[in-house]
Amino acid sequence: MSANIVIGTQWGDEGKGKVIDILAPRADVVVRTQGGNNAGHTVASGGETYKLHLIPSGILYEDTLCLIGAGVVLDPKDLLGEIESLSARGISFKNLKIDPRAHIIMPWHIALDGLSEKFRGNKDIGTTHRGIGPTYMDKYERSGLRFYDLTHPEIFREKALSVGKLKNAIITKVYGGEEIDLDKVIEEYIGYGQQLAQYMADVSVLTYEAKKANKNILFEGAQATLLDIDFGTYPYVTSSHPLSAGVCTGSGVGPMVIDGIYGVAKAYTTRVGKGPFPTELNDEIGDYIRNKGGEFGTITGRPRRTGWFDSVIVRHAVRVNGLSSLVINKLDTLAGLKTLKVCTAYRTPDGDFIRDFPPTLEGLEGCEPVYEEFEGFDDDISGCRSFDELPEICRKYIKRLEELCDCSVSMVGVGPDRQQVIER
Repeated sequence: MSANIVIGTQWGDEGKGKVIDILAPRADVVVRTQGGNNAGHTVASGGETYKLHLIPSGILYEDTLCLIGAGVVLDPKDLLGEIESLSARGISFKNLKIDPRAHIIMPWHIALDGLSEKFRGNKDIGTTHRGIGPTYMDKYERSGLRFYDLTHPEIFREKALSVGKLKNAIITKVYGGEEIDLDKVIEEYIGYGQQLAQYMADVSVLTYEAKKANKNILFEGAQATLLDIDFGTYPYVTSSHPLSAGVCTGSGVGPMVIDGIYGVAKAYTTRVGKGPFPTELNDEIGDYIRNKGGEFGTITGRPRRTGWFDSVIVRHAVRVNGLSSLVINKLDTLAGLKTLKVCTAYRTPDGDFIRDFPPTLEGLEGCEPVYEEFEGFDDDISGCRSFDELPEICRKYIKRLEELCDCSVSMVGVGPDRQQVIER
């Protein structure tokens, strides 16, 4: 029996949902440990596709315990909407549990998210405007409202009124925004708390007990390594820790509980929104990868930025996460290209070569990717189900990625369906 983590190694959208979809049926417990409804996974089960934002993917399996840990920030209105939508499709929530320590996203967090982004002008971060960052700000300022508070009306009313008055002052006097009706919001959210109270339980205890009982545990990562608040491309990052270490703090268990850490990457690189992207392709090859790989936002339809595989950032992810193995998705997308490139290092403006990802944007500024080239392939690899079935060019490409990233590749994705994965 084992406890495994699935982590994104690039800037998100690597196909973690597909890997989780493969591993979730084998798990007794699935745990979500950080982020909010700015993340999630698209998973397939029983011939149907589900888009999950806050709910752990184990919810698709009736006997799987699904836990939302203390490191997650919850929008209760959005969560109830997700429960209602999935319930209408026959999904049971009898095994959903939410940690009382998880922080609550309030309307003032959403308002401040939008107002602060507008205030930044063309230096905005490019947030989802869902209040994630402001909620984490309150958490670390120690003025946040937690799930326990939400489920206890008198406690919630007192705390929310106190915090809300301060937020209204900031909204109106600093940003010139519209005041929030606190009484109306408080009563609305007390109603949400009463509906969600049935799910409250100590996730730290439940996870630890599951490990002691030799159950299979899957920790779902949201977002990705290069979006980590400390080890990502700050400030163009998220507000939490999508690293493997964040799983421990977000669930309340120690690192000795973890047995394996899967790092998921595409056979190329994509990024959404602003921020540095050393291997970005602003040409016909970038368009080819984008169109063939369907690299458009699931909700917004916004085109994702595309580029060659960057072993510098994936090697960074291997190190900071302590990866056990890599999963390389969408190898099939590269079919039809005459030449493939992989970034092996960066050349600095001074002419030096660096193989470790710089800790600051200033250190990254002006760096150019150093490429190693590979012969391309035209083969349709979507039907391959073993590594030996892949064309020699593809096998050579994957083996070189292993060498450059200093990590073995345990799975290779060759198509969008869950069956289109080679497990080595």
